[in-house]
Amino acid sequence: MTEPSQKSILTTRQGHPVRDNQSLRSVGERGPATLENYQFIEKITHFDRERIPERVVHARGTGAHGYFEAYGTIGGEPATKYTRAKVLTQAGKKTPLFVRFSTVIGSKDSPETARDPRGFAVKFYTEEGNWDLVGNNLRIFFIRDAIKFPDMIHAFKPDPVTNRQEAWRFYDFVQHHPEALHMVTWVKSPWGIPANYRHMEGSSVNTYKLVNDEGEAVLAKFSWVPKQGVKNLTSPEAAKIQAEEVGHATKDLYEAIERGDYPEWEFCVQVMADGEHPELDFDPLDDTKRWPEDQFPLLPIGRMVLNRNVDNFFAEIEQSAFGTGVLVDGIDFSDDKMLQGRTLSYSDTQRYRVGPNYLQLPINAPKVKAHTNQRDGQMAYRVDEAGSNKHVNYEPSSQGGLHEAPQPGKDYHQYVEGHLGRYQTTYTQSDYKQAGDRYRSFEDWERDDLINNMVADMKACPEDIALRMVWHWWHCDEDYGSRVAEGAGIDLKKALALPPLPGKPAPGERRSGPTYTSGQREEGTQQGADRMSLAK
Repeated sequence: MTEPSQKSILTTRQGHPVRDNQSLRSVGERGPATLENYQFIEKITHFDRERIPERVVHARGTGAHGYFEAYGTIGGEPATKYTRAKVLTQAGKKTPLFVRFSTVIGSKDSPETARDPRGFAVKFYTEEGNWDLVGNNLRIFFIRDAIKFPDMIHAFKPDPVTNRQEAWRFYDFVQHHPEALHMVTWVKSPWGIPANYRHMEGSSVNTYKLVNDEGEAVLAKFSWVPKQGVKNLTSPEAAKIQAEEVGHATKDLYEAIERGDYPEWEFCVQVMADGEHPELDFDPLDDTKRWPEDQFPLLPIGRMVLNRNVDNFFAEIEQSAFGTGVLVDGIDFSDDKMLQGRTLSYSDTQRYRVGPNYLQLPINAPKVKAHTNQRDGQMAYRVDEAGSNKHVNYEPSSQGGLHEAPQPGKDYHQYVEGHLGRYQTTYTQSDYKQAGDRYRSFEDWERDDLINNMVADMKACPEDIALRMVWHWWHCDEDYGSRVAEGAGIDLKKALALPPLPGKPAPGERRSGPTYTSGQREEGTQQGADRMSLAK
């Protein structure tokens, strides 16, 4: 292998050579991620500022107001068994909310018939402050490490020279990331074009934790199931709509609410014991994988109704701002590396796009009064209430300033031990398995539409990319790869003769975990035992 020239070596904006552009630094393979991820922070915060004032992603969208009504139960048991979040535990409690639906890649005026994931962002205005649940319609994503997000979006966005979305750029990225095969299989099927927003599922995508009064936690994934049913479009159906209307989904939602046909979704959660799960062939924190519903059923916990359109599109929809870090007590972060990266990126984007005081805007402000010591900044038009002494904007103070709130229950303490480094997951066999399972689960007409879309894309790609993609699809399912190769005129034997991707295990193999010397491992184990002893 020839050494790359100095000119072709990736660096940071400080000129430092980037030796690993695939993984966040984390404590052990499963995390959590660490704050000193300078390379990631530099990369993601620059990416957050690439568009002014339009959103970098999710630029095209619409929204509506409504309410959430909690059932007070999870799987037939009191919700308090799993969580102390009041928004979920009090049966019959109605919480006002705002939802923004969107496409991902297109600009603000792009068509809503685009083959693209759909954003599904919900802002609950709870009595304990806002809770933002920010996800999409497909329950999974293309990548599992947040450091890859700018690269992915750059590859999916228009070519910086031609200003056109090019299939070869999309698949050039995908061919190097087998974990994306599952999401691509969904997106290139009819599920990639929802008929409208009312007949669309929603999901948190990322894994969170529910925490109860005793400080006990379970892993959780949230889903929205439309009571109107799910409807999708084939490519010909989408093309017919786009010929007459580029904003058909916005129109459909607005008109349905105006005539009193209020869309409704059931809110469901999947739960799993916290911790590692060696019995599974995937990591539950990997957001490119779905939790099988036969093992982890969707448990209803409430319903959402959208019953009011906005009064002003710009003020309420364009300026609405969401963040995955906006949680309420009883709902917590998991070590999902995409979630941890999004939590920095989303709020950073809003401060840049809307301004540091974006939470003062009515659409973003909590319904309960905010009491902070944060001050000033661009476009500040009020000061949060700050205790009985307006001279004191710091804490602690004996002079009437703000003070910390009491703990509502036992704190959740997660024990973390591991070697700090950059890790790629050892769970790789499911990158092909779940994509193949999905292909086989489709109805015949869905598979036909998927193959037609994939064939058209492969014909637009250079031979080396098309061969590698056929290799990937064949390892997901032999029929899948063979049909794409036949339709696109690709030599299947030539494709299957390709070696596995450099640095990645062959499909079906499990990557070996990181290696340590016996001294390193024993030292780490003893240090962990010492810490556990001190904690007791």
